[in-house]
Formats: sequence, structure tokens, C-alpha cells
Amino acid sequence: MDLYDVKQFLMWCAMLNGGLLIFSFLFCAVAGDLVYKLHSRWFPISRESFNGTVYSLIGLYKILFIVFNLIPWLTLELMK
Repeated sequence: MDLYDVKQFLMWCAMLNGGLLIFSFLFCAVAGDLVYKLHSRWFPISRESFNGTVYSLIGLYKILFIVFNLIPWLTLELMK
């Protein structure tokens, strides 16, 4: 596997993970009540706890996306 293949792999990972991040944010922003109702059937959780948990998980996913996908891909792109 050469440097070109690694760059292509990281580019596709960044695109797919970025799309998933945007989709999950929009889904929770638009249909947050539906998501809460669905999960509160399975787990007894207050709305405030649910909002904090979802916000924390999306934030963690964003940090992991930036650190493991976006920064390595941009670094390899700048090394040209």
C-alpha cells in the first residue's frame, strides 16, 4: 500500500464519517422528540439526561472524526 492509497482511504473515511456526523446531528435536531420517545421506551431516562448524553456522544464523535480522519488526510494532502 503506497501513500496514494492511504490518502484515498483517509479521504473516503473522512467523507463517510463526516456525512454520518452531519446526518446524526440533523436527525437529532429535527426529530429529537421522536428519538427521545423511542429510547425512553427502552431505558428510563429524563429528557435532560438524554439531551446531555446525545450532545456528549455527538461531540465525542466529532473529536474522533477530526483526530483520526480529517487531520491525517489533510496532513498527507499538504505533504505533496
